[in-house]
Amino acid sequence: MKKKIGIGLILLLIIIQFFQIDKTKPTYDKSADILSLHPTNDNIKNSLINACYDCHSNETEYPWYTSVTPLSWWIKGHIKNGREELNFSEWASYNSDKKNHKLEESIEMVEDGKMPPKSYKMMHSDAKISDADKKALLDWFKSLKE
Repeated sequence: MKKKIGIGLILLLIIIQFFQIDKTKPTYDKSADILSLHPTNDNIKNSLINACYDCHSNETEYPWYTSVTPLSWWIKGHIKNGREELNFSEWASYNSDKKNHKLEESIEMVEDGKMPPKSYKMMHSDAKISDADKKALLDWFKSLKE
């Protein structure tokens, strides 16, 4: 019985590999991106791109392990939720109140160490930002508040 269950699980894992996630990047107006609207220095830009953009923009870079189902489904869910919560690629579409709210949330999440998540930093070493770069990013967020 255990052997049949094991074979069944292996077959299931093989079959679900045929159900890959959509990895296409949504098209958008690049002039609406926060970095286009508020140019900044390379350190802040790199921190934002390396630590935030995979889940909070339309510029997601999909690593090799997003080709492994069901892990890919879990990651795609994170990306979908991240974009729904805050999408830096659509910054221009936010009104002033929403921008300020998203900046406040971003500041809080970075200060509290909740963003980027530990699981993301484990898989993306470039998402680990130094204390100095973290402070610069936070100062930049604060400077954008209206």
